[in-house]
Amino acid sequence: MLGDLDARHVFRYVALVMTLLLSDPRFQLHDTGWHPECAARLSEIAAELKQSGLAQRCTSLPFDAIDETAIIELHTIEVLETVRAASQGGGGRIESDTVVSPASFDVGKLAAGACVAAVDAVLDGRDRNAFCIVRPPGHHATPTQSMGFCLFNSIALAANHALKRGLNRVLIIDWDVHHGNGTQDIFYRDERVMFLSAHRYGFGFYPGTGAADETGAGPGLGWNKNAPLRYGISRREYLDTFRLAVESCAAQSRPDLILISAGFDAHRLDPVGSLSLEVEDFAELSQTVLDVADVHTQGRVVSCLEGGYNVEMLAKSVAVHLESLLSDRS
Repeated sequence: MLGDLDARHVFRYVALVMTLLLSDPRFQLHDTGWHPECAARLSEIAAELKQSGLAQRCTSLPFDAIDETAIIELHTIEVLETVRAASQGGGGRIESDTVVSPASFDVGKLAAGACVAAVDAVLDGRDRNAFCIVRPPGHHATPTQSMGFCLFNSIALAANHALKRGLNRVLIIDWDVHHGNGTQDIFYRDERVMFLSAHRYGFGFYPGTGAADETGAGPGLGWNKNAPLRYGISRREYLDTFRLAVESCAAQSRPDLILISAGFDAHRLDPVGSLSLEVEDFAELSQTVLDVADVHTQGRVVSCLEGGYNVEMLAKSVAVHLESLLSDRS
């Protein structure tokens, strides 16, 4: 059958059956030493995806570092220069939780560049969805501060890029166990971005934000939704709460594109987050998002790695997430 198709149709046929996968060995150069957010996270993921055959089923997509002018559209120049100076000075802690090494400034720009490139590729029709296996994570980085293992807010920079391409509304879904305070802060007054964060909340859990009554301000009032989850919540209650929140936000926003801040630290064995989830639950989270994407965005989804610090469970959870993306071919 393929022999009867011209080259253009062959390319489209191939592109539509393989999820775009973006990663790079240079992400390992962000050397945090003895730290939960370490290079072993990505090497374990790479080994799992190779062994399972999932990596081979994906289309690799090249990408470049994000331009610094794009970073300062969302972050202050002080954020950019603080990370640059710390990296050029040999590295160290730029705040209590966040470590940089000599390569970190460039790696942070590269991580954001991957997420932006994935948005471009999906919007250009290269495929329905993409997964960015990047580090450092980004969702805690606020307009004025790098924090919580995060340098630049990659998911927010990807959303901003999508808006600059002419999209009317973007839905960001953050299922990392920690509240995406940086993403919330960036878009809190922006009605073009619906932000949903489902996260552990209470008893001083980091970062201490993400209450249900944080719903946006000014033009963005009503476009920020938090689903705070108590420690000890059952798996079924977690998954049902997430599904209802996603469906509600999608129905309200009717997005052109969905972005996922895909953290895997809600796994019950995670040493940093630890809610109740098992590996297979991340397949259900993924499918919930894919179902609403099929309704609202023609299936267009870009997922970007955030947290997950039990490296074995992280790799297995990433694998089921990627399997879901690969299977979304309705």
